[in-house]
Amino acid sequence: MASQIERVTAELRRRILAGALAPGERIVELQFADDLQVSRTPLRLALGELEKEGLLERLPTRGFRVRRVTLDDIAQAIDVRGVLEGMAARLVAEAGASREILRTLKNCVEEGRSLLQDARGEDRSLDAMQWAAMNARYHLALVEGAENPALASALAHVAKTPMAAPGALGFSGLRPAQELEFLQRAQVDHEDVVRAIEAHEGARAESLMREHARRSRDNKRLLMENREAMNLPAISL
Repeated sequence: MASQIERVTAELRRRILAGALAPGERIVELQFADDLQVSRTPLRLALGELEKEGLLERLPTRGFRVRRVTLDDIAQAIDVRGVLEGMAARLVAEAGASREILRTLKNCVEEGRSLLQDARGEDRSLDAMQWAAMNARYHLALVEGAENPALASALAHVAKTPMAAPGALGFSGLRPAQELEFLQRAQVDHEDVVRAIEAHEGARAESLMREHARRSRDNKRLLMENREAMNLPAISL
């Protein structure tokens, strides 16, 4: 049952984020149970998980529909995330990062540097999925290092807004040079934050993380506006 729930959740999440399921579209249990070849019980549990993630909303009568999320919703969530992650970076810098947290942050920095180096090759392609996973680990390490359950809970709530979580990069592939430039700047931010933490510069670490989130917000807005201008489906996160 657990594996079925995970499979169905992952597939429905993919369809929503790829635009195959449009905002406002109702999820008809019978149709999707047949389409995904599962019984209605694991499907209902998967729908509940996607509601928790903020991708679906429960209808007043019965069932679910795909949640409508605007650019302003995403921007506001990322702004809040920046404040919270800035606080996390400051707490880690002031208290001193553990060896484990610092090792994780530095490994992420090295992995990011390697991915960007590979992207400078002949095809200039970057492994977007690997970057997204690395980015999520980097941000999670900061939160874990802060050792503040209330902060972690608040960030988890903010991350329910699609494209607001650190792992939601929103690559479209339409402007690879522009997207690569965004990530090169993000890499610099990651390195600067680690240096500030090692130097116990709490205020600087906080400021850098808040600016990092602001750039992420502006970049995602630009990428989505570019895609909408070309009448293309929603960005796959």
